[in-house]
Amino acid sequence: MVRGIESINLNSANTKKLADFYIKQVGLKLTDEFYMGEDEAVGYYFEFATGSTSLMIVPHSKVTGKNKNPERIFFNLEVDDIKKEVAKLKKAKVKVIADTYHIESYGWVATFEDVDGNYFQLVQVREN
Repeated sequence: MVRGIESINLNSANTKKLADFYIKQVGLKLTDEFYMGEDEAVGYYFEFATGSTSLMIVPHSKVTGKNKNPERIFFNLEVDDIKKEVAKLKKAKVKVIADTYHIESYGWVATFEDVDGNYFQLVQVREN
């Protein structure tokens, strides 16, 4: 039986640069940093725990350059105040893909692009 989503892996050729983006520009809190293998050359892993699910930024030998199909999959980061968080990302010059819009019976959504070309969304799904 599947119990839930334990983590989402965001593969990158430059995990440090991508992790720095999510720390400095998005404001995620780094919960763990480690490397795999016997030396640091294999690559650093970064974990951002968000509730019961983690966002993992991990190296992958077949990933190079920017994401050529960012529309295929993106993840949502739930926020308390979407107006405030969208303004913060815009001020940090994070690329906006779709400005804030409303989905009936769901909430508010805004879509952005990270430094690797991946899309992620801020969502506010609960009333404040």
